[in-house]
Amino acid sequence: MLKNKSKSTKLVLSVCFDIIGLVSYFVPLFDVIWAPISYYLMIKLYDGKKGKIAAALVFIEEVLPMSDVIPTFSIMWVYTYYFDKPSKGAK
Repeated sequence: MLKNKSKSTKLVLSVCFDIIGLVSYFVPLFDVIWAPISYYLMIKLYDGKKGKIAAALVFIEEVLPMSDVIPTFSIMWVYTYYFDKPSKGAK
């Protein structure tokens, strides 16, 4: 679904998901709904072990009060495309 998207599409989606996460500052208890959805979206957007770890982190970040300013999806995008070393078998 989301795993085969281009680099720029993933960036736009990541920024949008981070902005959606900020809604809880205006809508009380929005995090109760958004935390599991963001967990699912992170796994779908970024595959493998790093996606699962990021999904757990985004879930915790969304559940904790006042931590929604952390752009977890965007940080994961930067990590994936600028800091993550490709495996030796990948070209």
